[in-house]
Amino acid sequence: MREIAVGTRTTPGYLVKVLQHLGRAGILSAQRGRQGGFTLERAPAEITVLDIINAVDPFDRINFCPLGLEQHGTDLCPLHRSMDETIATLEANFRNITIASLLRTPTRSTPLCGGLVSATLSAGEHRGDADAAIQVLSNSS
Repeated sequence: MREIAVGTRTTPGYLVKVLQHLGRAGILSAQRGRQGGFTLERAPAEITVLDIINAVDPFDRINFCPLGLEQHGTDLCPLHRSMDETIATLEANFRNITIASLLRTPTRSTPLCGGLVSATLSAGEHRGDADAAIQVLSNSS
């Protein structure tokens, strides 16, 4: 767990919370022990960036005046309506980006967590899916 936290530049405590959220959302499962780690519960092609965002820290849509102006009620001013539309656009875009598509996108950038993430696009390494797999490995959990 410490290696993943260092590789992703976060604290172990925060990482545990994120992984718990992902587990509760049915995105990851954890296996304890020396050979333990984390495994995706769905195919990478079925997990969107929005799924992950919603599991950890969902976007807050603007449904009423954030300034609390009663005269605005649910009729947003042009600025807040524009801000809410921008959030809706982000949600729509992230709903269309899957983990598999990110892995398949060529890049010259080095992944943040380097060798800690084993990304394989081969058969049989994901529960219930023979198309694609990712496994986040950790020596301790």
